[in-house]
Amino acid sequence: MTVRVRIAPSPTGSLHIGTARTAVFNWLFARHHGGTFVLRIEDTDLERSKPEFTENIMAGLQWLGLNWDEGPFFQSQRLELYGQKIQELLDKGLAYRAYDTPEELDAMREAQKANSEAPRYDNRHRDLTAEQQADYEAEGRTAVIRFKIEGDREITWNDLVRDTITWKGQDLGGDMVIARAASATSIGQPLYNFVVVVDDIDMAISHVIRGEDHIGNTPKQILLYEALGATVPEFGHTPLILNEQGAKLSKRDGVTSISDFQKMGYVAPGLVNYMTLLGWSPPDSTQEIFTLEEAAKNFSFDRVNKAGAKFDWDKLNWLNSQYLHAMPAAELTDLLIPYWQGAGYEFDWAGERPWLEQVTALIGASLTRLDDAIAMTRYLFIAAAPINEEGAKKLQQVGCADVIKGIAAAIPNHSPLTETNAPEIIKQVAKDLERKEGQLKPILRVALTGETKGPDLIQSWLLLHQRGWDGERLQAALEIAN
Repeated sequence: MTVRVRIAPSPTGSLHIGTARTAVFNWLFARHHGGTFVLRIEDTDLERSKPEFTENIMAGLQWLGLNWDEGPFFQSQRLELYGQKIQELLDKGLAYRAYDTPEELDAMREAQKANSEAPRYDNRHRDLTAEQQADYEAEGRTAVIRFKIEGDREITWNDLVRDTITWKGQDLGGDMVIARAASATSIGQPLYNFVVVVDDIDMAISHVIRGEDHIGNTPKQILLYEALGATVPEFGHTPLILNEQGAKLSKRDGVTSISDFQKMGYVAPGLVNYMTLLGWSPPDSTQEIFTLEEAAKNFSFDRVNKAGAKFDWDKLNWLNSQYLHAMPAAELTDLLIPYWQGAGYEFDWAGERPWLEQVTALIGASLTRLDDAIAMTRYLFIAAAPINEEGAKKLQQVGCADVIKGIAAAIPNHSPLTETNAPEIIKQVAKDLERKEGQLKPILRVALTGETKGPDLIQSWLLLHQRGWDGERLQAALEIAN
């Protein structure tokens, strides 16, 4: 069998991590089997579908490295095909026009509720005569088109993730609406369960891989495949992504869109690596870091879990940090510059590239996310870095002023300042003041950076010295120390 899979997002919002994880599994499955990964945009909801969401979805997939082989195909451009297929079902007697008013449907549901019955359409308009249809049309009623579902049918499929699943036709809610706002001469707006089947048939999709929240749609769609005379694809329903409480991850949990993760400073390889592990485990359970291509070699649905996958921020942060720590300074600098610019830091980003790469080398091993660099390097980009409260208390201790004076006085005698002579200054001043070097370094750090903790002290000093700021910082600190 030639494997053809698809990801079919709706452009009614930004690319959600759940949709993206589904795309990951489809992509891995296609690549593992040398198959085709198709992108289809399900934009038949014209009121809620927005071009900016389509752009966000496509950009997010590309950023993650999930490049598609065919598409994008847009459902809004395929309405003629849907109309033809609905007419085919009408001609076969497998679908019909139903003219129930909203009030009549409400009354039916209320009666079912009163009798403790499950809500379902009672198929009351299934066998209308031509005269009855004409009467309803004359009343000005608008029809929907319903697909016939026989209650005595049993629908079974072997799910790639969940093994054998069986549904009874009587549990599917009665005859299914496949198009709205139809009249005697028009088809109306086709709905999801119908158009997705038509598209999958037309695009020769061999495997439908999607979230478990679609399980209830599958038996209805299998009946539609059969009615349209098509081969039913294989189905695989992947576990949902859950929050810490075990509920489906939603916007209420904060960040859920791929573009938001990107803005927060997660890198694509780290995020997609993490998403791969949300519901799937590699054959080597000790392996946690791998590329998409490496995962594709080992991907199979027998290693996809049935249970929901809890979203673990700590695990994501750890994975992201591993990619940042392994990244060459030049590449990491390219990623950090937009965050520094976004923070309002002013710098000659092109002309002083070597200095920037030194900054990146200084903090790279400490980064968890790219946006960590904003606070971590603030003292290197702002001429007058404020000294925090803890630092100010440190400088006001007895003897701090002498330390600052001694270091400031020694700097001109060690020009240019280097990785070798900077420690010598600290050593000499400590000797002159009869103090230990370890006592001087915390004082120097506060004076130079305004903080009691931070990146390597000597490297920070050298970077500030290159900007000509170390002397100014020491003088400012001396005013507090005095």
